[in-house]
Formats: sequence, structure tokens, C-alpha cells
Amino acid sequence: MPAPARPKIYHITHMDNLPTIIGQGGLFSDARMIAAGGPVTAIGMASIKARRLDLPVRCHPGDTVGQYVPFYFCSRSVMLYLLHRGNHPEVNYRGGQEPIVHLEADLRTVVDWAQAHGRRWAFTLSNAGAYYAEFRDSLEALDEIRWDAVMSNAWSAPEVREGKQAEFLLHDSVPWDLVERIGVLNQPVKLAVEARLRGAAHAARVDLQPTWYY
Repeated sequence: MPAPARPKIYHITHMDNLPTIIGQGGLFSDARMIAAGGPVTAIGMASIKARRLDLPVRCHPGDTVGQYVPFYFCSRSVMLYLLHRGNHPEVNYRGGQEPIVHLEADLRTVVDWAQAHGRRWAFTLSNAGAYYAEFRDSLEALDEIRWDAVMSNAWSAPEVREGKQAEFLLHDSVPWDLVERIGVLNQPVKLAVEARLRGAAHAARVDLQPTWYY
């Protein structure tokens, strides 16, 4: 399957983190977040986040994965499934998927911004937290992503699961105004998110997107 003409990218976070994200002007890398004291509500795997602080971004020597803000190329990610199940021994978060929101951006818009501002970026063909991850730094290589796996809702097969976890990475931070849309599970969360956005200079559209969830 060829790459979409305008791929979207997705970062998931707890809705309680939105005021901090907006207040600091955007999303920060794990390395920068740790230096600032961490998120209000952490939802990731601590062991993998720690490993990513040391894993090299091979197309940008000297950089590590943890110095980049990560996005998936799909909603309804494998990580969201773990949050939904709430029983993974390495995930301390047990609040379920309902308060998790998808921050959606346009890949090409983000890359254009990065290139205009001298900001490094890359993408992987699988989970960037794996030692064997392959990195690319050219949009001409987008067709190397397994888009059939990225778009699949059936990912029990290992090769599909790996392909679905391909990531886009932007060094250090992502400005809040690059977030075009916020996808939420239901109306109560939509109202809660809109309340958290009130007064923000950039108010991304908040949409009900139940098909982005399990």
C-alpha cells in the first residue's frame, strides 16, 4: 500500500496534561519533560521511556529517541490498547482509554515547519523503542512504511504489530499550533477537553472519534 497523499500523525496523552501542554506552548520530548518534572498524568511504560533516552536516532548521530516528540501514523494504536486493557505490568496507569485524547497533526505541515526552523525529524518503520528500529529522514522513503499494517485493526500477527507501531519523531518539541484536531471518545470527554482549551490562543478542533478507540 502506498503512502497517503497527506498522512496524519497522532500523539496520545491524558486530557489532564492539556493545560500544561498549552501553557508551555506545545509538546515536549521525554528528555525535556523529565527535566521539567514530568507530566501531570503519565501513561507510558517507564522502562521503555527510560530505554528511549539512550537509543540512538541513527540518521541523526548524537541524538537519542527520548530527545524527540513521538507520534504514531494511526489512531487506535497498540499502546492505546494496553491503556484500555489496564493490566500490563509495566504500565502504572490504570485509568482506561476514556480520558486519553488523540492530538492530530498533518505530517507534511509538521515537516515543512521543521525544515523552516532547522529542526531535526525522522520516522521509523516500526517501534522506535526497539533496538532494531530502522530510521528514515526523507519523505521519499514514506512508502517503506507498511501502511497496510498501520491502517489495520487486526494486528495480532507480529509483523503487522511491528509495522503498525511506526513512529514520526520531531526533535525537542512540537508547537501547540501544529495540532489541528483533538479526537476524543465521547461527549463528556469532549466537553471536558473544550473546557481545558478555553482561553488558549490556538483552539484545535475537538471531534468525537469513537472509531479511534477500542
